[in-house]
Amino acid sequence: DGVTEVLAHHSESLQDKFVEVPCSEDYDSHRRFEGCTPRKCGRGVTDAVITRDEAERIRRIAERGLSLGGSDGGASILDLHSGALSLGKHFVNLYRYFGDKIQDVFTEEDFALYRDVRQRIQQRIAQAFGISSASMYLTKPTFFSRINNTEAKTTHDEYWHPHVDKVTYGSFDYTSLLYLSDYTEDFGGGRFVFMDAGSNKTVEPRAGRVSFFTSGSENLHRVEKVHWGTRYAITISFTCNPDHGIGDPVLM
Repeated sequence: DGVTEVLAHHSESLQDKFVEVPCSEDYDSHRRFEGCTPRKCGRGVTDAVITRDEAERIRRIAERGLSLGGSDGGASILDLHSGALSLGKHFVNLYRYFGDKIQDVFTEEDFALYRDVRQRIQQRIAQAFGISSASMYLTKPTFFSRINNTEAKTTHDEYWHPHVDKVTYGSFDYTSLLYLSDYTEDFGGGRFVFMDAGSNKTVEPRAGRVSFFTSGSENLHRVEKVHWGTRYAITISFTCNPDHGIGDPVLM
């Protein structure tokens, strides 16, 4: 593993931490959007954009949605945009599967908070990378994740493999994670690890913490296996290509 360095401790409240790294060539094989496609690459962490109270409210949205389903393995997802929800070894569309009952699970306020949080994260990313927030579009998949130490039952449960977001999802240009629970308090393991040549840089989750980064190979990463407890987060991803944009979720 080489050297491990903690980029963000769970016990500290970070105003703004940003580390610039050279961009990979991944963006060259996709259409460039001037003023948005990364020319400055890197990774940032901030505890100053979303409050812990807001993170708790967002986590309750995730808990309510995921209580309708859940994977047989250790990793469950809920995507409010597409409706995708882990159920056993598969996925269902919760809007179709539960129909009008969804109105009893989520409220307009839930979706308004979700939208507000997404906008603030988008603005922070734009600011950090010196681009216009209006040139960025929310893209898919943008989803909640709930991870515990249950043994994986399908490859969908194997969240711990190293990967590059832009290789996995070509539309991604900027990735963000909003953590909804605390490392060492709510779960053990489950740290986020940037895998650099010769060293690892870890981010310890903390409720309300936003970690964001350019989605290319300059930010190869993985998530450690969760050993105990439950880790909640939401992945919010952005593209520069309007054709790959998606809208905020609406209560059907």
